[in-house]
Amino acid sequence: QVQLVESGGGLVQAGGSLRLSCAASGRAFSRDTMGWFRQGPGKEREFVACISRSDGSTDYAASVKGRFTISRDNAKNTVYLQMNTLKPEDTAVYYCAAGSGGRWRGNYAYWGQGTQVTVSS
Repeated sequence: QVQLVESGGGLVQAGGSLRLSCAASGRAFSRDTMGWFRQGPGKEREFVACISRSDGSTDYAASVKGRFTISRDNAKNTVYLQMNTLKPEDTAVYYCAAGSGGRWRGNYAYWGQGTQVTVSS
C-alpha cells in the first residue's frame, strides 16, 4: 500500500512562488516515476510534470515549462514541485501520483489527496 501526502499549497498573488511537497510511504518509492497533476474548477485533471526514478529525467506540460521545477529526494521519499511566476490560471487542486510514468493519468496507480493552490490576480 502506498500513501502519498501533499503539502505546501495556499493562496499567493500572481507572480509569486510556492513549493509543493509530496511525502511517500508504504513501498519502494524509489522504483516509481513520480508525477504532479492538477485539476482546476470545471476542468479535467491534467498532467503538470513527472520525474523518473531510473535516470532523474523530467517532463513538463507546455503551460508550466520554464516556470515549474520537479525534483525528488529518494532518501526522504519526497518529491517537490517548485512553482515560480504563478498565474491565475495555475489555480487548481494539485495531486501527487506514483506509477509507471508518462503524461497519462491512467499510468499512475497511487494518488495523494490533493492540495489547493489559489493564485490571485
